[in-house]
Amino acid sequence: MALTTLDERTALVIIDLQHGIAGASTEPYSGRDVVARSADLAAAFRSRDLPVVLVRVSFAADGSDMAPGRTEQAGSRTTPAPGWDEIVPELLTGDDLIVTKRNWGAFHGTDLDVQLRRRGITQVVLAGIATSIGVESTARAAHEHGYHVTLATDAMTDMSAESHRHSLERIFPRLGETGSTAEIIDLLKR
Repeated sequence: MALTTLDERTALVIIDLQHGIAGASTEPYSGRDVVARSADLAAAFRSRDLPVVLVRVSFAADGSDMAPGRTEQAGSRTTPAPGWDEIVPELLTGDDLIVTKRNWGAFHGTDLDVQLRRRGITQVVLAGIATSIGVESTARAAHEHGYHVTLATDAMTDMSAESHRHSLERIFPRLGETGSTAEIIDLLKR
């Protein structure tokens, strides 16, 4: 569904724009482009006194708090380099909420839902990396928690353009509305 409206109490939730992820090879947009568009969205939300939530994924050095289970993907259980989980400086202001997750989605095992509800939030705008993993998982959970969901389609990217496109065309229309960074900022100004 195309973008139609933003609730009076909408929050921006930015997924995994951190050193170890934002610098990875992504499609169809570079991590640098996604960071820049997310920073534009964050500035627009802050100017309207609306919450900005910066979500990062992090694990203990020994990997003891990683999600259990076996996967077929090589390297899925390796411990990342130090500093990989630090949010990129272009997004940090000191006033935003920071949520640390240990899973793909930002709701399970975190206080994100409590933080949003305490602020009377009824809608979330999502951005970040990766479209088909962290962003999609968070969108699914936000929908299940009863939030109106909007997805900033040009402020997210993936490891493959095909995965990005699949989420945009097949999954997101079932969960909420989609729009560009410019369209979302335009609605915020109204």
